[in-house]
Amino acid sequence: RELWGLDGSGGPPRRLVPAGLLPPGCTSPRPAAGCTFRWSPDGTALLFTAGGDLFLHDLANGNHRRLTETAAEEEGAAFSPRGDRIAFVREANLHLLDLASGREEQLTADGRPDEILNGTTDWVYWEEIWNRDATGFWWRPDGGAIAFYRFDVRGVGRYPLLDYSEEPYPQLRRQRYPHPGGANSEVRIGVLDLASREVQYLATGDRTDAYLARADWTPDGRTLAVQRLDRGQDRLDLLFCAAADGSCAIRLTERWPTWVNLGDELRFLAGGGFLWGSDRDGWRRLYRYPAEGPEAVRLVPDGWAIESVEGLAPAEGEVLAVAFRTEGLGPAERHVLALPLDGSGAVRQLTSGRGWHGALAAERTGLWVERASDADAPRAPRLRRLDGSEVAALPFAPPGGYDPAALPQWQFLTVPGPGGSRLPARLLLPPALAPGARHPALVYHYGGPGSQVVVDRWGGSRDLWHKAMAERGWVVFSVDNEASLFFGKRGEDLLHRRFGETELAGQLAGAEYLRGLAYVDPDRIGLWGWSGGGTNTLYALFARPGVWRAAVAGAPVTDWRLYDSVWTERYLDGPAENPEGYRQASPRTHAASLADALLLIHGTSDDNVHPQHTLRLADDLVKAGRPFEMAIYPGMEHGPRGAAVTPHVYERMREFFERRLGGGAPAP
Repeated sequence: RELWGLDGSGGPPRRLVPAGLLPPGCTSPRPAAGCTFRWSPDGTALLFTAGGDLFLHDLANGNHRRLTETAAEEEGAAFSPRGDRIAFVREANLHLLDLASGREEQLTADGRPDEILNGTTDWVYWEEIWNRDATGFWWRPDGGAIAFYRFDVRGVGRYPLLDYSEEPYPQLRRQRYPHPGGANSEVRIGVLDLASREVQYLATGDRTDAYLARADWTPDGRTLAVQRLDRGQDRLDLLFCAAADGSCAIRLTERWPTWVNLGDELRFLAGGGFLWGSDRDGWRRLYRYPAEGPEAVRLVPDGWAIESVEGLAPAEGEVLAVAFRTEGLGPAERHVLALPLDGSGAVRQLTSGRGWHGALAAERTGLWVERASDADAPRAPRLRRLDGSEVAALPFAPPGGYDPAALPQWQFLTVPGPGGSRLPARLLLPPALAPGARHPALVYHYGGPGSQVVVDRWGGSRDLWHKAMAERGWVVFSVDNEASLFFGKRGEDLLHRRFGETELAGQLAGAEYLRGLAYVDPDRIGLWGWSGGGTNTLYALFARPGVWRAAVAGAPVTDWRLYDSVWTERYLDGPAENPEGYRQASPRTHAASLADALLLIHGTSDDNVHPQHTLRLADDLVKAGRPFEMAIYPGMEHGPRGAAVTPHVYERMREFFERRLGGGAPAP
């Protein structure tokens, strides 16, 4: 494994860092998750984080040097805006490294792992507020100060996770994990002046349980924009906070009767004003606000909704966004749009053809990389200009060992749903359908608020397994319910304070559709899902015995009181406010109704949905005298990963479904 670069002019690729100079852990074909790199601001160097240490590679002369070598890990390393210094976190404290002298300095002193965290986040912020892409500190544009998170996690309960690979006694790790209705971390944002080394904390309000969900510097470096979300998550305030004295004022407020969705669309414009994302009209749209005043200009026309903002054009006349059409099966795809900032609505669609198109933009040049695929094939990434024209195709190695075009191909359709709705669905058929024969069917679903599984996107190992099952004679099917992304914010809101019923109605509609197909055996329909999909699998199986004769639930939440506070309270509110909603939505409540074949799968190192969920449900099933099967994977986290575990999990599921539903051979 080496690191290569493609120049924006479209010239031939060139080697940036040969394998011999890559840090340990970065050279294998599948590098460890701890191997990351960042460009320096001027593009002349690369900063690697690998094995918990920092390395710098100078691209001009090929010099490679190790910056740190400590027992403790360095994390979150980031160049200063001028590229002369690096800030990072070690043992819950911010540190500063001067590249010219090599001098290192600790900037905060009160950080202690598992108690006070400076410059990084706790687990639930990382998972639910930042969607696993957390940033814990932010350089001021001139490099003279750093804003940073300070988490006091001492009031949060700790969940024990055991590493069974240690012998003879497993190693215990305790994870700070807040449950619904319990204590969250107390969070503050400080601004550390690098000249005086003084810290000014922002006056973000007296509610210590509010979520300080985002922080962004204004271009002049005088103000920090903080997005404050109340614990009920139905009010989001954009605060403008003065870095000098910490005073804050509300610039705008988003309210919604159920919950407000967080986004990452905030961008400041050089001429004043900013961009803001909102679901206020039922779909996620982008708005331009002036420097002062409440009037906003909507930039996204009817018929489109945005998923992300990728960058501003160099002259700031347009903004590059990933979006989807809101009608019919439009949300199954994604496209890259150029939206004019004047609000004229003259949208330019920069991508075409079926599938899922994303963008990686370089704002200074206007170049962007199109990353695209469809449900039946991956594609080579392409370097493009703002007019959509192609500069070059990036080197691309197609999948080895099989031809995607030779595999069964997905069909996209809609099926009748509750109340006259049309639910999005997709279908894989076996290569040969014998006349009059009936095949078993396998249904994959998820079902959470604003989620979707009906996507025209290459799905990796899961979808390869689905195609392999189709080749073995299975009909493979997915349907999204009325709370999915296909129905916008008002569809999501159907799940407020009540999980289960809407998701079940969608899957029952899908099962009814399958039973009406002449080539599907109505007595051999299986259901499976993972995480939230595992939860909804259990809910469906317990609520309607006999519809699905066999099911697999992977890493399911079985009792919502045991899941994390941020995600659960967003939709169900607190358990004291909505006790019946928690009770009815939890599969454990209905476990005694199990009448069909069930396989539970869970990893012992799952720090998201703890193995306690599956073990408590197993105890309920035993006490109710209900038979079931269970597969426990030592060391597996929230999903199957790795060359040994992944195929084992899928083979275990294949064996279970074929044994319980009679295999893929069609019934006469």
